[in-house]
Amino acid sequence: MASGNKGIEKLISARKLLETGLEKSRALRLSLEKAGPRLDEINQRVPSLHAAVRPIWAQKEALDAVGGHINRAVVPAAAVLKVFDAIHGLEKSLSDPQSDLPGYLSVLKRLEEALKFLGENCGMAIQWLDDIVEYLEDYKVADNGYILNLKNALKYLRELQSNEEKGRLDGGLLEAALDRLENEFRRLLTENSVPLPMSSSSSLGEQACLAPSPLPFPVIQKLQAILGRLIANNRLDKCISIYVEVRSSNVRASLQALNLDYLEISVSEFNDVQSIEGYIAQWSKHLEFAVKHLFEAEYVLCNDVFERMGLDVWRGCFAKIAAQAGILAFLQFGKTVTESKKDPVKLVKLLDIFASLNKLRLDFNRLFGGTACTEIQNLTRELIRRVIEGAAEIFWELLNQVVLQRQSPPPPDGNIPGLVSFITGYCNRLLGDDYKPILTQVLAIERSWKHEKFQERLLFDEILNLIKATELNLETWSKGYEDAVLSYLFLMNNHWHLYKHLKGTKLGSLLGDSWLKEHEQYKEYYSAYYLRESWGKLPALLSREGLILFSGGRATARDLVKKRLKGFNEAFDDMYKKQSNWVVVEKDLRERTCQLIMQAVVPVYRSYMQNYGPLIEQDASASKYAKYTAQSLEKMLNSLFQPKPVKYGSFRVRQPSQKFSNGGAADQYRTSPTTSVT
Repeated sequence: MASGNKGIEKLISARKLLETGLEKSRALRLSLEKAGPRLDEINQRVPSLHAAVRPIWAQKEALDAVGGHINRAVVPAAAVLKVFDAIHGLEKSLSDPQSDLPGYLSVLKRLEEALKFLGENCGMAIQWLDDIVEYLEDYKVADNGYILNLKNALKYLRELQSNEEKGRLDGGLLEAALDRLENEFRRLLTENSVPLPMSSSSSLGEQACLAPSPLPFPVIQKLQAILGRLIANNRLDKCISIYVEVRSSNVRASLQALNLDYLEISVSEFNDVQSIEGYIAQWSKHLEFAVKHLFEAEYVLCNDVFERMGLDVWRGCFAKIAAQAGILAFLQFGKTVTESKKDPVKLVKLLDIFASLNKLRLDFNRLFGGTACTEIQNLTRELIRRVIEGAAEIFWELLNQVVLQRQSPPPPDGNIPGLVSFITGYCNRLLGDDYKPILTQVLAIERSWKHEKFQERLLFDEILNLIKATELNLETWSKGYEDAVLSYLFLMNNHWHLYKHLKGTKLGSLLGDSWLKEHEQYKEYYSAYYLRESWGKLPALLSREGLILFSGGRATARDLVKKRLKGFNEAFDDMYKKQSNWVVVEKDLRERTCQLIMQAVVPVYRSYMQNYGPLIEQDASASKYAKYTAQSLEKMLNSLFQPKPVKYGSFRVRQPSQKFSNGGAADQYRTSPTTSVT
């Protein structure tokens, strides 16, 4: 019984042990299930743990030194990062230079200094970091993977640092700030550049005394301050480009009111100088105004704004403004005039151009004398050369042209040939105070280029030769008339013209009193011949022979009166009809000639009609013979030689040597607006 109980107790104990073991197995299974993810996590952390304990494997000396190396590399890198952060802190202060330009420039300078610091220290910081990575690798202080990551990061930093744009460490802030500063530079120029107000070109004389005001001094100071910062960032060329654009546009706007379209005229657009001579006069005034006021103001302003940049910079800037604003167009117009057809009046126009350029010579030398104005200098020299050579060529060729006119027929109305009136007025003008000094200077320069001497006597001799050739032309032309009476009238007209229009003139003084007196006498001589050979023959037709004593009776006397009146009437009508187309242009000579004709004809006719008119009064055909009264004769004779409205003109230039082209000389040199053209 007792042994049986012990067996049961053992079974119960074994069961309990089995139950306990089963519970432990269950607990172990649960523990194993929970440990799986932890093992995976531990497995994942093993590499980092391996790297963390890596330095423990390194040599003790390397571990001891690594801290100092790291500090030396991290400190400059940290400074660079600090400056980089400071740069972006400046962004809000660089939004608008107009509101506070000094403050803007101050912040901009700080930005430049910060970027300079970055530029100078980024490379050094990278090099320090590269050194520590190399140290870690050499002494195996860090894991290979870790070192590889560091190397890749440093490689990227070096690429940024060596890139052409240098990574724009400021995020483009400096470029944006400089762009705003350029815009402010343009705004200050534009808002303070005001064209010179001119209502019209007719008021140029009054406006010429008003030079455009320079920019206000505070504005110039601002521009100079902006230039300082932009130049420090290699933007001088852009500044000059903006300045030239704005200021040249301002000059063009000032000139716009003068209507300078004529400057663009081409040689093909006009036939001779007469068609543009009005423009040449305007050109002289406009050029002087542009040089002495507009370009002078720009010259001074360029110096004021760019003086700190040096002489070459501001003169180069001015040269661009002058070229773009229109000085080249002025010079080109003068060149176009020199290329036009050559005729005598062109000489005076070329002298006008030379006088204008000579008057502005000192201004041109001062304003356009630098190397930057080479193009303007070359064009000016070329224009002066063309003007001098062209004027000299025309002057020395003029005598030949006068001689060539000898081949032309004389005026059919006995008037003064265009050549005569032109040459007298032309030579007088060349000898006048306005043109003689200029012509003398031009001829002297032209001779000096040929290494020849020029004396004033050469000018006088050439003009005397012109007058002598003109006199010879008159003699030749007078022989071209089939009607000798018309030839006398022609000579009377021209000798009086020479005397009247040269007496008291420069040319008259050069020719002398005896020459003038001679032509006055010639006028009287040919006037007498004209009267004797024409109207002076009429009184003889009213002969009283056979009428005094009425020897043949009243009927016979009546027939004689009728016959003689008929002869008189026919001769008078024929002469009047023919001479009604003749012209005496000078009013005093015309009135004097008509008076002499009336004195020769009318008193004789009046006396004849008073004495013998009653013989035919009762005749049915009385009106046929008593055709005129003394009063009607006076009226008719007083109407003779009236100038006919004709176009202006002068002699036509001939071209035996192709040096001159056809074209009339200017009408303004004619001494009478009614002189006919040959």
